[in-house]
Amino acid sequence: MSNCLFCRIIAGEIPAAIVFQDDSLVAFKDINPQAPLHLLLVPKTHIATLNDLAPEHDALVGSLFRRAAALAREHGYHERGYRTVFNTHADAGQTVFHVHLHLLAGRGLTWPPG
Repeated sequence: MSNCLFCRIIAGEIPAAIVFQDDSLVAFKDINPQAPLHLLLVPKTHIATLNDLAPEHDALVGSLFRRAAALAREHGYHERGYRTVFNTHADAGQTVFHVHLHLLAGRGLTWPPG
């Protein structure tokens, strides 16, 4: 989608601090980090919300979580703890309507989240 911020980052039209990229996803630093480590893991396929996922996306969603765990390990948070979050629609805090997984670590994270 030409007007989607994350699609434009994936296309290289907008710069981002990319920490990982493969054929199906890209991970980059959040520009408004909520923790010392705050990465966004974004599928290269435009999918607006979790509600738009279909069975053919199962492997993609699995790869997002596996990559999040690998990135937590690479940054030294795999044993201390980290959080993964999908926000769906505005009331849950989704501001960019392209599915993305937040990876947060490096500080105590309270429950329930704000």
